[in-house]
Amino acid sequence: MSTTRTGPTKTPQEPEAERPFGWLRALGPRGRRAFTGAFGGYALDSYDFFTLPLSMVAVAAYFSLDSGQTGLLTTVTLVVSAVGGAGAGMLADRIGRVRALMVTVVTYAVFTVACGFAPDYETLLVFRALQGLGFGGEWAVGAILVAEYASARHRGRTLGWVQSAWAAGWALAVIVYTLVFHFLDADTAWRVMFWTGALPALLIVYVRRNVEDAPEAARVRRESAERGSFTGIFRAGLLRTTLFAVLLSTGVQGGYYTLATWVPTYLKTERGLTVVGTGGYLAFLISGAFLGYLTGGYLTDRLGRKRNIVLFAVLSAVSVVAYTNIPAGANGLVLVLGFPLGFCMSAIFSGFGSFLAELYPTAVRGTGQGFTYNTGRAVGAFFPTLVGFLADGWGVGGALVFGAVAYGIAVVALLGLPETRGRELW
Repeated sequence: MSTTRTGPTKTPQEPEAERPFGWLRALGPRGRRAFTGAFGGYALDSYDFFTLPLSMVAVAAYFSLDSGQTGLLTTVTLVVSAVGGAGAGMLADRIGRVRALMVTVVTYAVFTVACGFAPDYETLLVFRALQGLGFGGEWAVGAILVAEYASARHRGRTLGWVQSAWAAGWALAVIVYTLVFHFLDADTAWRVMFWTGALPALLIVYVRRNVEDAPEAARVRRESAERGSFTGIFRAGLLRTTLFAVLLSTGVQGGYYTLATWVPTYLKTERGLTVVGTGGYLAFLISGAFLGYLTGGYLTDRLGRKRNIVLFAVLSAVSVVAYTNIPAGANGLVLVLGFPLGFCMSAIFSGFGSFLAELYPTAVRGTGQGFTYNTGRAVGAFFPTLVGFLADGWGVGGALVFGAVAYGIAVVALLGLPETRGRELW
C-alpha cells in the first residue's frame, strides 16, 4: 500500500499541528468545507432519529401500543439502516462520497416528515423503516469523506468532532421537543416533531455548492479495477476484518441504542419526570455525550483505536449499572450520573470513523465501513426490542442493565482486529 496521501501539507513536527484546532487548519479549505457538510449531515441525522424516542410515550398512547410494539419502531429503523448503510457505502465507492451523502440526507428527511402523517401504527412502522435507509448511510459516507482529507496524525480527533455532531443534533431535538410538547397537546405534538424533520433540506443546498471529494481519493477510485462491491470486503485478507468489525459494531451500538431509546421513557415512567424535567435531565446526558465525543477523539489518537474502545466499553457498562440502580426518590443523583453516562457511551464511538476507514483500502472503503457499521447497528437493534419485552416484567430500569452486556461483546471483538493508529489511507 502506498503512503502517498492528499490533504494536509504541514509536517507532524510543526507546532501549529498541535494547537487546539490544528486538526481543523490542517484539513485545508476544501477539507473544512467537507467537514462542515459531514458535521451538519450527521447532526440532522441525529435530530431526525431522536424525534421518535422523545415522542415515544405520546406515540404509544396515541396508537395504544405495548412496550414490545414501541421498541419495534426503533428496531425496524436500525435493521433497515443496515441495508441503507451498506448500500450507501457501496454507492460512495461508485459515484463518490459527496453525491452519496446528498442521497442519504434527502432520504432520511423525506421519510421523517412522512412519519408525521401516519394514520396508524403499521404505516408509521413502514415510514420509520424507510427513514432508516437514509439514516443508515449518512454517517458512513460523511465519515469517509472527512477521513480522506484528514492526516493520520489528526484523524481520530477530526472524526471525533464529526461524531460530536450527534450530540448537537440530539440537543436540538430535545429543545424542539420541550417547546412543542409544552405548547401543544401530545396527540398533535408528536406529529409536529416529525414534520420538523424537513430541516436537512437546507443542508443539501450547501453540500451541492461547496463540497467535493478528496482529490487523491477520487483519483484512486477511478483508477482501481475494484469499484465498491460486497464480494470485495469478504475476499481473502478482508474476511476476518469484516466479521470482527461487524461484531464490534454490534456490541457498541447495541449498548448505545438501548440507552438512547429507553432512557427518556425511563425518566418519565419510573422517575416520574415531567416533559420539562425530562429535558433538563437529558441536557446533562447530552452535555456529557458532546464532551465524550471530543475527549474520545483525542484519546484515540493518543492511546490507539483499540485501547480507547476498551477503556470506554468498561466505563460505559459500569455507568449503565449505576444509573439504573439509583434508589427511588434520589432524582438529584440521576441528574449527576447522567453526565458520566453520556460521556462514556459516546466517547467509545469517537474512534469508529477513523478505525473503520483505516481497516479498508480506498476502492472498498465506503462498502466496508457502511456494511460493518450498519450491520452491527441492525443486529444491535434487537437490544432495544429485548428491553421493551423485558420491561413489562422487570421494569424499564431493570431491563436497561441488559445493555451493559453489549459492551462486553465489543471488547471480545477487538481480539480479531489490528491496531491502525498512524495508518495512511493510500
